[in-house]
Amino acid sequence: MRLRILMNDIAAGAASDGACGSAADCAAEELREASLQGVACVHGLSIYAETTNHTLLVDTGQDGRTWDNAAALGVSLADVGAVIVSHGHYDHSGGVMRFAAGNPEAPIYLNDKAGGDYWNLRDGATERDGARYIGIDRAILSLPQTRLLPGDRVTDIFGDGEVVVFGGATGRRLWPEGNRVLARRTEDGFIQDTFDHEQYVVLGDAGRTVLLGGCAHNGLLNILDRFHELFGGWPDAVVSGFHMMKQGAYTDAETATIRETAEELAKLPILYFTGHCTGLPAYEIMRPILGEALYYFGSGEEIVVREKDGKTACPAGAGEKTKH
Repeated sequence: MRLRILMNDIAAGAASDGACGSAADCAAEELREASLQGVACVHGLSIYAETTNHTLLVDTGQDGRTWDNAAALGVSLADVGAVIVSHGHYDHSGGVMRFAAGNPEAPIYLNDKAGGDYWNLRDGATERDGARYIGIDRAILSLPQTRLLPGDRVTDIFGDGEVVVFGGATGRRLWPEGNRVLARRTEDGFIQDTFDHEQYVVLGDAGRTVLLGGCAHNGLLNILDRFHELFGGWPDAVVSGFHMMKQGAYTDAETATIRETAEELAKLPILYFTGHCTGLPAYEIMRPILGEALYYFGSGEEIVVREKDGKTACPAGAGEKTKH
């Protein structure tokens, strides 16, 4: 199983000294050795994935620059078998229309609530004084290849168990504080977004399981609880933003929440690959707690998940971390 980061907020290696000192660090080492010049870094997320039998995209970044990156990295959009959009925000869905123009056959899967009226109310803004629409281009909903998935169901995308989508993460354990400024507009005004439009992708291949979470607005711990409820056990790896990014300094309470989240994640036998809305300051808080189980990815990097053999995924010749 291979995953390629087509779009992320930072460049490859920006959060690492380049040393292959851990299982998570070494999983991106092969690509770091290659030139990534010409690969854009833009706020947003897009991940290309290959399993034994399928190719797919999870999210599309905020615009067509994602596909410029794909071309630079040798990824053909014409060969993509499906697109799964993790939630109804522009920075994960903005590349859909250009993708559809180039590949009109591949189905595009969204949660059935992804077309909602979603806004950012940062600093108490209202629609008149700076609130910002952050939802999807609703033309996506009219594409003939768009498929809407009910969030309370588990959907096997190709019917063979290699790509499964689920939702319904409703817990509020250590819910990300950055969610407080994100809202849904209704006839009665703005209300707190509950992120019931969020969905998660499980890749199962060669005895390995990888969970892709988009922004993990519902909190990674709550999403993992839902995974455990539905499937039992835990994934071998998580590839997701943690939605901890903030403009300005963290409060003491926010810092404590990030640390506590890392402490809870460290109890699980999982490797964590993060980027996008996590932000480097949050990563720096979490890294001393999670150690070699945490890696911050950049645009263009590749994560290789090898066949299960009792060790974690890692390119040949690099260090390994025994699963516990």
